[in-house]
Amino acid sequence: MADGKCPGIAPPEFYDADLCPVRSVLAQVGDKWSLLVFIHLRFGSHRFSELLGALPDISQRMLTKTLRKLEREGFVDRTVTPTIPPRVDYALTDLGHSLTAPLTQLSNWASEHREDVEAARKRFDRRTQRRAAKRSK
Repeated sequence: MADGKCPGIAPPEFYDADLCPVRSVLAQVGDKWSLLVFIHLRFGSHRFSELLGALPDISQRMLTKTLRKLEREGFVDRTVTPTIPPRVDYALTDLGHSLTAPLTQLSNWASEHREDVEAARKRFDRRTQRRAAKRSK
């Protein structure tokens, strides 16, 4: 500890929500809907209705909020074509494309380890149920 730092402690900015780079960026792209939108947009631009159809369990309101958030963060471009009705397309920006490789790795990891995670959940739930049963006796 010659440098005065404690081992195993993250830098101070990680404990400050306003300064933490991980919190400020991943909070915008780490939610379920943002990740799923990224997965679809990595293959090219899509209309709003196409994204809505590709994600049948998302509401129109939530998709709108997600796309606006990703646009604000610089990950998604929104292009309006003045037709009747107007055509609106969404595509990843260069910044958005730069994030597709790590997100693809995460997606691949999730696919490869889905059964492991589900098995861990079941073990945890069984332990929790046994503990609850012992406490109720």
